Amino acid sequence: MRNVLQKSLWRALAHSRRSYHASVLPSLISASTPEFQAKSAAMDQLVKDLEVKMETARQGGGFKAAERMRSKGKRLPRERLGLVLDAGSPFLELSPLAAHEVYPGQSMPGAGIITGIGRISGRECVIVVNDATVKGGSYYPLTVKKHLRAQEIARENGLPCVYIVESGGAALPHQANVFPDKEHFGRIFYNMAQMSALGIPQIAVVHGMSVAGGAYVPAMADENIIVQNQGHIFLAGPPLVKAATGENVDAETLGGGLMHSTESGVTDHLARDDEHAIAIARGVVGDFGHAGRTLAPPSSIPEDPLYPASELHGIVGTDVRQPFDMRDVIARIVDGSRFREFKKEYGTTMITGFANIHGYEVGIVANNGILFSPSALKATHFIEICSQRQIPLLFLVNVTGYMVGSKAEKGGIAKDGAKMVRAVACADVPKLTVIVGGSFGAGNYGMAGRAYSPRFLWMWPNAKVSVMGSAQLSSVMNTVSTDPSQHVSLQDEIEHQSTALYSTAHLWDDGIIKPTDTRDVVGLGLALVSREKSHERRTGRTTTWDGDRKGFGVFRM
Repeated sequence: MRNVLQKSLWRALAHSRRSYHASVLPSLISASTPEFQAKSAAMDQLVKDLEVKMETARQGGGFKAAERMRSKGKRLPRERLGLVLDAGSPFLELSPLAAHEVYPGQSMPGAGIITGIGRISGRECVIVVNDATVKGGSYYPLTVKKHLRAQEIARENGLPCVYIVESGGAALPHQANVFPDKEHFGRIFYNMAQMSALGIPQIAVVHGMSVAGGAYVPAMADENIIVQNQGHIFLAGPPLVKAATGENVDAETLGGGLMHSTESGVTDHLARDDEHAIAIARGVVGDFGHAGRTLAPPSSIPEDPLYPASELHGIVGTDVRQPFDMRDVIARIVDGSRFREFKKEYGTTMITGFANIHGYEVGIVANNGILFSPSALKATHFIEICSQRQIPLLFLVNVTGYMVGSKAEKGGIAKDGAKMVRAVACADVPKLTVIVGGSFGAGNYGMAGRAYSPRFLWMWPNAKVSVMGSAQLSSVMNTVSTDPSQHVSLQDEIEHQSTALYSTAHLWDDGIIKPTDTRDVVGLGLALVSREKSHERRTGRTTTWDGDRKGFGVFRM
């Protein structure tokens, strides 16, 4: 009884503190207006289309490929994923629609690989699963890019990596775009070595073929498991060995689990089947000690927003040209719909302020119109404050860009915009970005677009990213070309290339999310990046996974 009373008092105290510091955002929308209902219906349809595409991608290579795998006594890739995760724990999948309609005449669901963040034996890990139902798990250019992005997230956030391996290695017809360059196949193994040196565990589970470059995933791992009579590791398979040396040898003798576990020492654990291999892997992760830490606890008790997330569909809609107040979005994402706004009366096309999401403190930078000099200066000031106080930043993006024209140029928009871009680039705190509308021109840079290394970047299904809007593009083309047909063709092409689906297919983001999932997805992201602060409190060290803290360089005044 005493504990219950103490908890109630603590809740009341926490509530009063939040009430004192942050105001509840009012909801000024009316869900009964024709405009709201039209926006909502359009977004509903876009979300339904997204769900269909996501479900198709989850099927991997389709029914026949799945049945071939089952006939060999194997678990399907997503079944393996389900077994390795703690029961009932969330899995934040990354870029599930990667490679969607990118390779002409070839279906590549998810780019042939499943990546994401999930909990194994109570520890958050990055998990990379080869999908052998898609092109035998071969690595196409976007497969490599997706794998490398998962490793980048693991390194930035200090997350152990678990690789569930069944892959034929690089897709040879694409070798020029897979093999030789800095961000190609070899970078996977470089990253494994670097992360291991940083104390970030690397674990591999070999369920099937692991050949050529793919053989280095288990070979580079700190600890690995192989399934007997099913997993094979070799630099060259039997046909290539025959051609190169004249030796006749079968796959099991050449690189089977028993040989590697008893003779070569390449593998550390020999499993009976897929289930046994994953059980061993879960035990390995359970023995990580301090190398695999759990999520940091929230800084306050989470409160649900006061307004339903379903209203986000009618607030934003699908037409990025239609304005809306970003405060209405914030009010449906943050705890208790409370928001302590910073510099509210200055630079009003930019919203900045402090809130909690699922109990985690965050500084929010959100667009409410075009970026003028005061808006850019306000954002710069706020980003500096958050960096000084080590508060993560959330960018909610709906921006056409920075103001243009002689008045803006004379007022210093170039240098003021550059201040904001510099602050975003050098902020020594984790950044998370959600594009809820448009992200155009240099506004994409100032609002922590992909080039500015946010820890995570998600898009709503209506979002658009481009150097400029299609209408502005058409106007520009009218001044440089006299061929109207060229205008239309280019405008249509740019419009297609600016969509969220095109972006996610090319891995310019970490996935399209439903507007109604934004709070939970961002909350999980904040929980992951907050692990560093928890680690610093325990150890007394103030280093991050990326190195020592740094300043902002020189602001042009």
